[in-house]
Amino acid sequence: MQQHMTDLPDANVWLALVDENHVRHEKAITYWCEQSAAEIAFCRVTALAFLRLSTHPKILSRPLSSNEAWEVYQRYRVEAHVGFILDSPGVDEVFMEYSLQEGVIHALWTDCYLAALASFRNCRVVSFDQDFHRFAKLDFLAIGT
Repeated sequence: MQQHMTDLPDANVWLALVDENHVRHEKAITYWCEQSAAEIAFCRVTALAFLRLSTHPKILSRPLSSNEAWEVYQRYRVEAHVGFILDSPGVDEVFMEYSLQEGVIHALWTDCYLAALASFRNCRVVSFDQDFHRFAKLDFLAIGT
């Protein structure tokens, strides 16, 4: 089994981790405790999605206030094994390749970007979203299936 250095969880994983009433909370906790890489990272897109969606009135069982969302995010960021992956101009080539695949629709642009960033940075994408299977070269862990 390949040892992964860094996981890049999709926002849906971060949201399930923080909401004890989330239908996938236990699966997210199992990933965190038993399947995660040595480092787990946010990127700007996943951080922004977490902050935006955790404060949305219909996403979590109790939406967070803006202050609470920042507090939760910052609590994760100070953990020794939680990092942050920076964007790079080199990602665009892979991003374009993924986004020009046949069948990529408007709803998949963010997935294409996350897949490209993870591929470029040699990370593993972790998500409940099965759409990541479409990226053949992607190191992907589908949790909750």
